[in-house]
Amino acid sequence: MNAKMIVMGIQPSLKKAKKVRNCIMGLLCFLIFMLLAPKIPHSPNHHRFSDMRNFLGVPNTLNVITNFPFLIVGVLGFVICLQGSIFVISLRGEVWGWAFFYAGIVGIAFGSAYYHLKPDDDRVVFDRLPMMIVYTSLLSIFVVEKVGERIGVTCLCSVLMLALVSIAYERSFDDLSCV
Repeated sequence: MNAKMIVMGIQPSLKKAKKVRNCIMGLLCFLIFMLLAPKIPHSPNHHRFSDMRNFLGVPNTLNVITNFPFLIVGVLGFVICLQGSIFVISLRGEVWGWAFFYAGIVGIAFGSAYYHLKPDDDRVVFDRLPMMIVYTSLLSIFVVEKVGERIGVTCLCSVLMLALVSIAYERSFDDLSCV
């Protein structure tokens, strides 16, 4: 009977160790794949859009001004999220997730408008980074709601760092692939 109780007491810690080991192995596989896989080059037509008209001296006018609604939604959502009175947000981790989501939406408004003013490889990072913030914060919100607050906040921090590292990697090694 005592041996059975000891095994039952050890079993949860073994499951936790297995989860940690699986996460580390997944991260290592990702890093190896990222470092060893060949870079996929941008198409020469990547920065050419179907509507490149200028209006009032603003290049790609319609591509630039269509980002204004993102600014409105992002600012309103950020303010409402921080007040917490309209939405029923009970978990602190969920508030962090929504705050990053709406901050990313505001970032999309500015970053995408900046990129579309003069689209090139140097400015595309300002278009992609806010989108990655939005996607990662949505993922963490789902994790907070379905799995737990602590794991969701950990997911938010780790996936945000992974997004930043992947964009920095793409940006820094973009020039090396042309050599």
